[in-house]
Amino acid sequence: MINIRAIPKLKVYSFLFSMPIIDIAVNQILYKERFWWEWQIWAISFPLIFILGFCSWYIRITNSAKAEKKYPELNQTRRRMRYKLGICCLSMVSTVLFISTLYSLLHIEGYRFNLPDVWQGAVLSLVVNIVFETLYDADYAVTKYKEVEEEKEMLRQLSFREEFDSLKNQVNPHFLFNCFNTLSSLIREDKETADLFLNELSKVYRYLLKNNEEGLSTVANEIRFVHSYNRLLQTRYGEAIKLQVTTVPRYDAYLLPSLTLQLLIENAVKHNILARSTPLEIEIFTRDDRQLVVRNNLQRRTVKVPSNKIGLKNIRLKYELLQQDGFSITQDENSFMVTLPLLPPQLADDPALGLTK
Repeated sequence: MINIRAIPKLKVYSFLFSMPIIDIAVNQILYKERFWWEWQIWAISFPLIFILGFCSWYIRITNSAKAEKKYPELNQTRRRMRYKLGICCLSMVSTVLFISTLYSLLHIEGYRFNLPDVWQGAVLSLVVNIVFETLYDADYAVTKYKEVEEEKEMLRQLSFREEFDSLKNQVNPHFLFNCFNTLSSLIREDKETADLFLNELSKVYRYLLKNNEEGLSTVANEIRFVHSYNRLLQTRYGEAIKLQVTTVPRYDAYLLPSLTLQLLIENAVKHNILARSTPLEIEIFTRDDRQLVVRNNLQRRTVKVPSNKIGLKNIRLKYELLQQDGFSITQDENSFMVTLPLLPPQLADDPALGLTK
């Protein structure tokens, strides 16, 4: 049995709508024209059939709930409907037969058992209830479809979150590994500079740890971090590296994947020659088409540095997971340029992404 309060409103309303009609029709079958002018039938038979109809309806929806529990999936709709219609047929025939037999045994308002009355009442009730049973199952199927879609969306979000977190977690070890390599070289070459580098590294890495917990960061935050990171590079390379940032204030609140600019600068430093006579020049600027560009002059190292291209791959994958187009890499003889689409501020609050600024 099921809790009355747990019965869907659609089933309750349909019962309240259809039962008076069925009640009148069954009484018409039992008493013919007497039903319309004998008030005793209205006073006794009408409420009695209503009560018996309610009992039949309750038993039927209880079994209907069992059918939904036994065959819950959308691809089991045919079996579920066969089960429900079977219960409906058995219930309607049994109920009308019970009413006719009870009325005859108790001689309610002079009624005598008549088999054609049973079939007429059963067919009438069955037709009405098949219509509503189909409606119930359609409502169940729609609700189930929404649940399935919500579950798929939840799994998609979970998968997205896990993939995005995995990409974020690749940044710190990669960054730290490169910094330790630099620090190792400095210790051998210039211990004083190594001390300065280590001091700046501790500040930058503290900031990096904090911001890497977030999936998206504002342009303003990214630019602030780039300046901090540039001070770290200046400690190591001095005038061999130059950074120029030109961004439009209206894009400050726009978003991009956290630590993207640091990865691109790190990539430029890794693959190019840095010298005071030919400094590595890195430009960061915004375009009117809601894009941020990171460009550096090309002066490739004569000995190629081993690379798994984790930085650029990481950024590209983040944009793909965010389902944002516009990320591109352009290279010619003199420059290397990465174009980053800026994301609207409200994207950080999108529950489908589960990211925070």
